[in-house]
Amino acid sequence: MAESLKVTPLHDRVIVKPAAAEEKTAGGIIIPDTAKEKPQRGTVIAAGPGKKDEPVTVKAGDTVLYGKYAGTEINVEGGDYLIMRESDILAIV
Repeated sequence: MAESLKVTPLHDRVIVKPAAAEEKTAGGIIIPDTAKEKPQRGTVIAAGPGKKDEPVTVKAGDTVLYGKYAGTEINVEGGDYLIMRESDILAIV
């Protein structure tokens, strides 16, 4: 499930692959591209070793929830990812 990237995050940084945006509502209405919301769920691809006294608690393959404006968008090897601090992650699902 976990992908391998040639990028390794440092300290408490985590690389997350965002989940796909919702295509339909619960009632079956198709959402146009202009109205889709940015996903707030994703899969951890890689995690750094943590800070000196605080190891990172998430690991590759975990599904996480993060804040709406968390992280920085990066494009690595043709894929879109987010790199963020572990503190920006709200929960492990």
